[in-house]
Formats: sequence, structure tokens, C-alpha cells
Amino acid sequence: MMPAARESLLDAAYAALARRPWSAVRMVDVAAAAGVSRQTLYNEFGGKEGLARALVRREADGYLAGVDRALTVHDDPRDRLAAAAEWTAAAARRNVLVRALLTGCWSERLPSPALSPVRSGSAVPAQRRADGPLPSPGDLVALVRDRAVAVLNGPGVPGTADTAELARVCELVVRLALSCIAAPPAEGGVADLVRSALRRQPVP
Repeated sequence: MMPAARESLLDAAYAALARRPWSAVRMVDVAAAAGVSRQTLYNEFGGKEGLARALVRREADGYLAGVDRALTVHDDPRDRLAAAAEWTAAAARRNVLVRALLTGCWSERLPSPALSPVRSGSAVPAQRRADGPLPSPGDLVALVRDRAVAVLNGPGVPGTADTAELARVCELVVRLALSCIAAPPAEGGVADLVRSALRRQPVP
């Protein structure tokens, strides 16, 4: 199957999830919405569990791609970290699967695939990846922290940062963003909160 068709099926599954609980989402309806046969859907994902894993993997990848973009928008390290924190909170507000991935809180409306890998007999490379391990909240904290460290301590960045201290500051920012998902700040938004914290906690 062409990657565009796989994306169409995942889009259809996500749209269906917005309208009804995952338990009520039917494979035949997802296939029809994407304009393919139900057999094509099963060939691509193996079954509903495979579709759920692929959907969760795609949303995790999309969130991390957004982190990468946010970390390159500004020149100042504090602004880069503030942008990543703001993206994290905004993505969680807009996307129920990203919120569940970041918080570990999977409501009954959502698919809740096991985070551990499952046996995959799929011939589709993208599905074999989806059948691999899915990120836990702790995994995502580490992934975002490490991405931020790589950007802020990479080639062409002025100064030589203490990598261990930089990693600690980056993780602090990620965890602050996660706290804003559970309890949004009243004023100023996530970015202002992060900048305020970083004024007291200098970036190496």
C-alpha cells in the first residue's frame, strides 16, 4: 500500500475516535471513510489492535517532530526551551492521544495498546515499527530532554555547556510543561512560566 493510503486510514481512524469511543470504532467504517476495502485495512494493520498501535505511534512521532521544530524557532536557548514547553502543552490540549502518551492517563474512550512490543508478522515496515515498543511518559521526557540537549549543545552553538547540567535543566522544563497539562497556568501561558523558572535556573 502507498504511504498516502496508510495515512488516510490513520486519519479516518483518528476522526472516528473523535466521534465515538475506540471500542465502538468499526474497521469497516474506517476503511469506507478512507476509500479502501476492509481487507486492505486488515492487510495493512493486521487488525484493530495493530491499527491502534499504528495510530498511537503516529501521534507520538508527530508530537516529537513538533518538539524538534520548536527547538529551532529561536536563537536564545531559553526561548527554545520555552517554545518546546509551549508546544508540549498545546499538543496535549489538541490531541487526546498525545495527552494520554504524556500523562499515562488512558480514558475508556481511547485505545490503550500495550507499550511493550508485540509479536509482528507484518510485511509492512511501518507496521513492524508500530508493533515495536511504544513510548511511556518517562520515555517521552527522556526523548525530549535529549533532543533539547543535542540542539542546545550542538555544533555551532556558542560556548561549551556542562552537558549533565544542561540535561537537568532541559528535563526540568519538560516536567514543568507536563505539570501545565494537568493544571494549566492562570496567566501568561506556559512559555512565560518556563522563562520565569529559567531566570532562576540559568541555562549552562
